[in-house]
Amino acid sequence: QVQLVESGGGSVQTGGSLRLSCSTSRNIYTNNSMGWFRQAPGKEREGVAVADRDGLTIYADSVKGRFTISKDNAKNTLYLQMNSLKPEDTAMYYCAADSFLWHKFLQNWQGAFAYWGQGTQVTVSS
Repeated sequence: QVQLVESGGGSVQTGGSLRLSCSTSRNIYTNNSMGWFRQAPGKEREGVAVADRDGLTIYADSVKGRFTISKDNAKNTLYLQMNSLKPEDTAMYYCAADSFLWHKFLQNWQGAFAYWGQGTQVTVSS
């Protein structure tokens, strides 16, 4: 179900920054953990970061210290601040919401989420 809308992707040079946004309904926002996943051509989908309903967060080792996931409860919006971007970060970034999203992140889940967006492209050039 595509009930999330991502924005903020684009093209930057190595070391640059981008801020992704994911807007959803109050119902989806309130009742699920939310997070970011990415997939590059020829690569397996990778979990980037997840925030649970209590505000606890978890990050992939590859982005830890560079990316920050956050939530704006008033706007039902999830963000991903990406700093010190590397070419390896180039991928389509997807927002997802799921009551089991924390578990799916830890499992490197390759299946479906309860809700997801259509993605926003991030390209980092050398």
